[in-house]
Amino acid sequence: MAGMTNRGKKVRDDYYFRRQGTLPTNFYVMLFTAAIAPGPDVNLVSDLTEIPAGNGYTSGGYQLSPNTTDFDLLTEDDANDKSIMQVKDVIYTASGGNLPASGSGARYAGLTDDNATIANRVIFFFWDLVSNRIVSVGQSLTLQNLEMQETE
Repeated sequence: MAGMTNRGKKVRDDYYFRRQGTLPTNFYVMLFTAAIAPGPDVNLVSDLTEIPAGNGYTSGGYQLSPNTTDFDLLTEDDANDKSIMQVKDVIYTASGGNLPASGSGARYAGLTDDNATIANRVIFFFWDLVSNRIVSVGQSLTLQNLEMQETE
């Protein structure tokens, strides 16, 4: 399961069509536990449970810049009536202990804005990692080709 949140759509449309709000300087890919499953009605990071910081994960997630390197694919698919955007590979490497530092693992990833208050960051898009992920010391969790598709 992956999808764009309704809040993400509205914020994007406010930026683009109304020039309201401030465009994010950066975006972040955050990791979340299975405590609450994201869906289209999720609005903010505070609606979910971020994995604990430490051992290779920084609270607030992995920073992305709005450019063609970090958002490495943007295409129009007329055959399937959708647009596709893809994020470069995001890699978290466990150091000093398992990643996450505690708990049952990372189950979801989410693309957020850069609000200074992490809990108030808008979640634009989310991905299901299919199962809880725990990474051992020296190993990496690679989120490869995180893809966002929009058909509406």
